[in-house]
Amino acid sequence: MTATRGLEGIVAAETKISSIIDDTLTYVGYNIDDLTDNATFEEVVYLLWHTRLPKKDELAELTKQLAENAEVPQAIFDQFKAYPLETVHPMAALRTAISLLGVYDSEADDMTPEANYRKAIRLQAKIATVVTGFSRIRKGLEPIAPKPELGYAANFLYMLHGKDPAPIEIEAFNKALVLHADHELNASTFTARVCVATLSDVYSGITSAIGALKGPLHGGANEQVMKMLSEIGSVDNVENYIQTKLDNKEKIMGFGHRVYRKGDPRAKHLRVMSEKLTKLTGKPELFDMSVKIHDMIVGQKGLPANVDFFSASVYDSLGIEHDLFTPIFAVSRTSGWIAHILEQYANNRLIRPRAEYVGPGMQKYVSIEER
Repeated sequence: MTATRGLEGIVAAETKISSIIDDTLTYVGYNIDDLTDNATFEEVVYLLWHTRLPKKDELAELTKQLAENAEVPQAIFDQFKAYPLETVHPMAALRTAISLLGVYDSEADDMTPEANYRKAIRLQAKIATVVTGFSRIRKGLEPIAPKPELGYAANFLYMLHGKDPAPIEIEAFNKALVLHADHELNASTFTARVCVATLSDVYSGITSAIGALKGPLHGGANEQVMKMLSEIGSVDNVENYIQTKLDNKEKIMGFGHRVYRKGDPRAKHLRVMSEKLTKLTGKPELFDMSVKIHDMIVGQKGLPANVDFFSASVYDSLGIEHDLFTPIFAVSRTSGWIAHILEQYANNRLIRPRAEYVGPGMQKYVSIEER
C-alpha cells in the first residue's frame, strides 16, 4: 500500500449529486452557470435532495416547509448570550448550536428515510436563523423572526439587518447561495459522509462538516480575502503589498484550486455582482483592488481566482460582518451536505481507508528500569 497525500486523485465514492468535469461544475447534470442565472436557492435545494428540479407545487411546498421550520429553541439563543461574545468565532458558535439542535429534536435518532428528510428540512430552515441570531445577539440585539412571505435569501438578509433587502441584494445573495450549495467530494462533504457512514445521525454529520469547513484552507478563505483587502486599503497599495507577499512566498488566499486547472467557474458570477454592489454601496475601490490583485496573481503565478475571492467583496457590500462569511458558506452548503448524507444512507458502506505505515520496524518491550 502506498499513501496518496490528501487523497488527491482518489475516487472515494459514487454520486449523482454534483460533478466537476473539465473545469465544469454541475448539480445533477445542470451547469452551474444555468442554475446561477435562473434558479432560486430553494429550487437548488430541491434539486440536490431529489435529483430533479421541482414542479411549481413542489417548490411551493418546500418553501412553505422551510418557513414553518425556521424557528429555533430559545435555549440556542440563551447559550449564545452566555458565550464570551468578544472572542468567540461564529463558526465555533454555529458548530455547537447545530449539535445542540439535535438534542431538541425528538426524531434525532430516528433513521427512517422519512424522519431523515424531515430533519433535513428543519436543519436547512434553522441554520439561517441560528447564524443571523448569533450575529444580532453579539451586537446586543434580539434575534428577528423570519417573514413567511420572503424567500430564503431575502429572509436571511432581513433577519440579519432587520429591514427588507433591496432586489439587487436578494439577487446577489441568492446567487451566492446557489454557487456554494455543493461541490462534489470536498473536505467538509467527505467529513459528513465519513461520519454518517457509521450510521450516526444527521445532526452529527452536519456538525462534523461544519468543523471541517471552519478551517482557513476550506471555508475560511473568503474571510481571509476580506482581511487582505482591508489591510491593503487602496488601489495604490496593491502592487507593493502583493509583490511583497509573492517575494516572501506567502499564500494569497482566494486563488487556485485543488481540482480546477483553468479556473473556478463560479468566480465570474461573483465578480459581476461585486462590481455592481460595490458601486451601489459607494465602495468601488474594493472591486478595483480585487481586479488589480487578480491580474497580478494571474500574470505572475498563472492562478485564477476561485469562488472565495470575489465573494468577500460581495458579502462586505451586503453589510455582512467579515467573520460571518464562513457561516454563510455553511448555510448554503448544508443543502449539499444533506444531499450527500441522504445518498450515503441510501447505499451505505462504512468508510474505512488504510494507512501506509512509515514508523519503526518491529520492536521489543523493555522494562522501565532498563530504558
